[in-house]
Amino acid sequence: MPMPQRHANTAAATWRIERGRLVGAAAKLLRDLDEAEDCAQDALLAALDAWPRDGQPANPAAWLMTATRHKALDRLRRRAMQAREHAQLAADDEALGAQVVPDFADQLDAARDQAEIGDEQLRLIFIACHPVLPRESQVALTLRLLGGLETAEIARAFLLPEATVAQRIVRAKKALKGQPYELPDAEERAQRLGAVLAVVYLIFNEGHSAGSGASLLRPALCDEALRLTRQLQHLLPQEAEVHGLAALLEIQASRLPARLDAQGRPVLLPDQDRRRWDRLLIQRGLAALASAQALDPGGPYTLQAAIAACHARAARAEDTDWRAIVAGYDRLLALHPSPVVALNRAVALSFADGPAAALPLLDELAADAQLQRYPYLAGARADVLERLGRVAEAREAYRLAAELTDNEVQRALLTERMNRLAL
Repeated sequence: MPMPQRHANTAAATWRIERGRLVGAAAKLLRDLDEAEDCAQDALLAALDAWPRDGQPANPAAWLMTATRHKALDRLRRRAMQAREHAQLAADDEALGAQVVPDFADQLDAARDQAEIGDEQLRLIFIACHPVLPRESQVALTLRLLGGLETAEIARAFLLPEATVAQRIVRAKKALKGQPYELPDAEERAQRLGAVLAVVYLIFNEGHSAGSGASLLRPALCDEALRLTRQLQHLLPQEAEVHGLAALLEIQASRLPARLDAQGRPVLLPDQDRRRWDRLLIQRGLAALASAQALDPGGPYTLQAAIAACHARAARAEDTDWRAIVAGYDRLLALHPSPVVALNRAVALSFADGPAAALPLLDELAADAQLQRYPYLAGARADVLERLGRVAEAREAYRLAAELTDNEVQRALLTERMNRLAL
């Protein structure tokens, strides 16, 4: 690959990873989410212009942060100039500097940047989860700003039309204009916590199983969700569901090294080499689960973490306590009725009591309007039908699942499973 193109690719990749931090830093200065996003985008354009010409900087992330803040400060100076003109004021640059914060025109200290990043990220999450917004808008906006997810990806996560999600994001940004851009106090943080946890969970899910594209995994999103959750544990050590979410994500992340084979093809959970699971992450997850259960064992993330722990504790796939998993989903359904939870329960039941017990439940879920174009439901039905020996129906279900998924790796796996079934 030519060197300039490599530098451009590095710029784009670094920007995708750092996007949430860049928007957070600009939003702290500008107090406007639209303008903050524009500054982060302008920083990327500057990198795409400068790096292929001048060479890649030693610290690409710090370069992008510096550029983003320069863009934000330029906008603040333009605002001040316009205000002086409109009000016929004679304030000079020194007065502007007193309003703005220290000048970032010189080289930024990378260590100081790294120390501020976490606060900026959490601040932006809590701001986007402001109570003036309905929950669905809070989550959609934060996924867009911090998760770096496209509107179509967010729509798939919510099982909603893309246009609906786009309108939610636009309205949310307008509603937040003029709101304080500061980390809320303890009482307000508690009110916003549910939405914050939902956002982090969905960011991780997109990284764990990408809804679209040529890769099954997006590890940077998983890493970001884990980092944010660990920060929340330090910020809110007495919140059971913070520890519950941390436990769930640590355990799920432990399986990432075993989820793809040497050729990059997906490896299903029963077939994974459990020796490749990250034991440190499992230990962290089980410790977080114990903390959550000591505070309140009945929260939705804590219940999901307990289900994940059943897999983590099984040395072999055949040792999995599927009845305990079904019981866990029963408790979760009672607390949080959801067609996706019901689907997961049906899959667990197919291993606890056999595929015949699960098929009626899957057929019932297939009538749910929210799940009719959900590829994981079609894939679960295909697997159950295959295990029952109903080959023609299984092939059709695999075909439908492959048609519905936007992820190329998943589509290839489903097509392969369909083709290996002889009529």
